[in-house]
Amino acid sequence: MMAKPKPAIQTPPPAIVQVKSVSKTYPGGVEALRDVSLDFRQGQLTTLLGPSGCGKTTLLKIVAGLIPASGGEVVVDGKAVTGPGPERAIVFQDFALMPWATVLRNVAFGLELRGTPRAEREAVAEKYIGEVGLKGFENRYPHELSGGMRQRVGLARALAVQAKVLLMDEPFSAVDEQTRRKFQEDLLQLVAIERKTFIFVTHSIEEAVYVSDRIVLLHPRPGRISSIVEPDIPRDGDPEKIRRNTTYIDTVEAIWQGLKQYLD
Repeated sequence: MMAKPKPAIQTPPPAIVQVKSVSKTYPGGVEALRDVSLDFRQGQLTTLLGPSGCGKTTLLKIVAGLIPASGGEVVVDGKAVTGPGPERAIVFQDFALMPWATVLRNVAFGLELRGTPRAEREAVAEKYIGEVGLKGFENRYPHELSGGMRQRVGLARALAVQAKVLLMDEPFSAVDEQTRRKFQEDLLQLVAIERKTFIFVTHSIEEAVYVSDRIVLLHPRPGRISSIVEPDIPRDGDPEKIRRNTTYIDTVEAIWQGLKQYLD
């Protein structure tokens, strides 16, 4: 009898971002983070989740290079982070668009700052405008768009600079629930298409379970890793089936039970 072939060993995707024993103490002695170590892998979306004061936005800003760590280091694509860099792009919750510029120029702005020729940067911008569902709105201004559409512009701008790491700080918190659900569905498609390293911050347990390959649960005062959850939920077919999946429901409940002990 022939021996059965051994299953191929799958090599995990590379860790593009490495957080190594990072701590952060703000002036006045407020300790926001203590000894946090994490890897963020290419092609995966990792969510930082926890109650207010757990340091999730602080950690995101440290990875972005917007604020320094008090201890430890962050390494992105093999290089220590000392400030913002072109390999990282940020999607803010408040849109942060230039009100005097069209959608096309807003999306192309990061490439314009890099000196990319106009024809090239506009071609790239048009690609991502279409990818986020705004084709036909290239010449509109932010005040002519809904809140959800403005957030799509911000997402397209972050994608257009073609960074390896996309940092998202509660990007859907300013839109209504219906728009938020559509964003979540679109985000899953973008993760599959772009294969970037996504680091996502949210307060919503349901949102985290829906979009994440991995959820890092943080507990507060100071922020430390409580546990890491990897939702094992099939994401093909009807998007609404995810929310009705028993694993999804059970994972949401388990995370809630783990986090509510840290609420006042």
